[in-house]
Amino acid sequence: MFQIESLLSARLFLVPQVVGERIYFISNLGGQLSLYAMDHGGSVPEPLLPPQIALQNPHLLSGHSFYVFPKLDAILVMIDRDGDENYQPMLLPLGGGYPQPAFEGFFAENRVHCVRCDRERDTAYLLSESRSESLYTAYRTNLASGELLELGSSTYGAFPQDVSPDRRRVLLSEGYSMGDVVLYLWEEGKTENRLLYGVPLAQRQPGEVVEPNGISAGCFTADEEGLLLVSALFDDHYSPGYLPLSGSSEIEAVGVEGSVHQGLGEMTDLQRLKDGRYAVGYNIDGCSWLYEAGFDRQRMMLKLERVICGQGILSNGVLESWLYDEAGDCFSLSFSTATSPTQIYTVEGSERKRVIQHTREKVLGIAAELLSTGEDVSLTSFDGTRISARLYLPAERLEFEYPLPLVYYVHGGPQSQERPDFSWFSMPLIQYLTLNGFAVFVPNVRGSTGYGLRYTKQVDRDWGGKDRLDHVHALKVLAEDARLDTSRTGVVGRSYGGYMSLTLAARHPQLWKAAVDMFGPYDLVTFSERIPETWKPYFRIALGDAEMDGDFLVERSPRTYIEQLTCPLLVIQGRNDPRVVEAESRDLVEHLRRQGKQVEYLVFENEGHDVLKFDNRVRCYTAIADFFNKYLKV
Repeated sequence: MFQIESLLSARLFLVPQVVGERIYFISNLGGQLSLYAMDHGGSVPEPLLPPQIALQNPHLLSGHSFYVFPKLDAILVMIDRDGDENYQPMLLPLGGGYPQPAFEGFFAENRVHCVRCDRERDTAYLLSESRSESLYTAYRTNLASGELLELGSSTYGAFPQDVSPDRRRVLLSEGYSMGDVVLYLWEEGKTENRLLYGVPLAQRQPGEVVEPNGISAGCFTADEEGLLLVSALFDDHYSPGYLPLSGSSEIEAVGVEGSVHQGLGEMTDLQRLKDGRYAVGYNIDGCSWLYEAGFDRQRMMLKLERVICGQGILSNGVLESWLYDEAGDCFSLSFSTATSPTQIYTVEGSERKRVIQHTREKVLGIAAELLSTGEDVSLTSFDGTRISARLYLPAERLEFEYPLPLVYYVHGGPQSQERPDFSWFSMPLIQYLTLNGFAVFVPNVRGSTGYGLRYTKQVDRDWGGKDRLDHVHALKVLAEDARLDTSRTGVVGRSYGGYMSLTLAARHPQLWKAAVDMFGPYDLVTFSERIPETWKPYFRIALGDAEMDGDFLVERSPRTYIEQLTCPLLVIQGRNDPRVVEAESRDLVEHLRRQGKQVEYLVFENEGHDVLKFDNRVRCYTAIADFFNKYLKV
């Protein structure tokens, strides 16, 4: 009998930063996420924060969870309270200690993201979200003096995409829904920000349709005469473009040469390094690739010159994060695969040939060949749309009897993607379920990222529509696989995946023997009312307006169909969740109990929109596996 503790014994090593001969990183070495440092090449990690302070999942922040400023002998750390996501910028001594507010409580009523940092000038570029109104504000901050300079504000974001090499200009973006982005330029000494590209929402005429440009990344060129951008203007799967800062206001297509990856996917990242070099990222069939490149402006060509990630030991997996250290001219990476935990690597040397692994995390007591790598089971959906999917089966050595009970896993987002990534919640759960004799099916239905902007946009204002029908059709296809017993199928998902699990279990009760909802919206009207103020404008566009589209939101809410639920339900929730608040799950549970339905409720008092602390993770994974063992293996 395998224990979840064996899988969770592989600690997380996240968002590493190389500074001189030291590596700083976030890990759950002490049972919860905290900040550590070790020597380059490996040493006993040194805790830098008091043990009672827990850090948040870095993927829930926009930008850096922390940043090291050696000249200040300090570290800027973004700290919330047990998952409430009200991140506050705090300063910590370089050698560790008790964090103090960086700006004398100026941001106390805000949720703050550290987006860009400049070590040479002890400067941080912050994005502040008001907790009382729908307003984002960008600031340039001087950590030495405490000076705050407002760069711009907007209801729809004022995200500091990049800072010019001379530090006198900042590229700001605001977005209305996925891919619908407008760019502005802040310039030193100017009183107003200049519109660079796109049609601001306030300038659109009633009924005017503005096609999404898909701008997802951007940086100033080394000569500061233009911007290199990643957009969907020339390729639905994203490609580079060039926008001059004077003259034409049109983006010109930029070609790419030198790629060595194969497969389908998206360009995901483009950042300036130094000496006219750039980092270019791709997601290919769910796996990460990162190149170092040069830009030939005369030919309008981005030349991929060196592979940083995607080959050798850094292949067939996911970059949890990467960061370039200009002083040391090296890359620090956190990387994992479907069967291998996160490890810290550095890629060094002028030709990037020296790859150093600094950690040796492993799963304890479970042979590698007992873990499932999964197989491609992509399918054609009800309307001819291709759906990427993987099926994880128990290892043959475990000798489970076919056909196997099936767990159907729905990722969150919805504009996200399930990838071969051991970092976070899903992959340890998938592996634990296969070790317990379940097959696990993981689809990336329409609305997922990784397959082009048009595919991703199909879920906008259609939650519970064609995405739901993709899932229903997938089960019909799976029923033809003799290895699977689809009469014993359970569904599980987190966040939007929880919403979809509730929707599928309530609207298609004949398909399921058990369902697990982890902090999923139950009533789209109350969900829309309860989210943070700064998120409401986005959700009014991407999901629906509670006043204008109330009937639609009711029709797409699990609440409307919940009395049709026939299978047992497990509901899991974090008490401090600001995204899907605890009252949303409590409403669901109380409603079902009044109806006499089978429902179990598991609340974590010191978690938010995730389950991160070790004891909680053990309890959570065990509860899910026990639940499916009880109801699917009969």
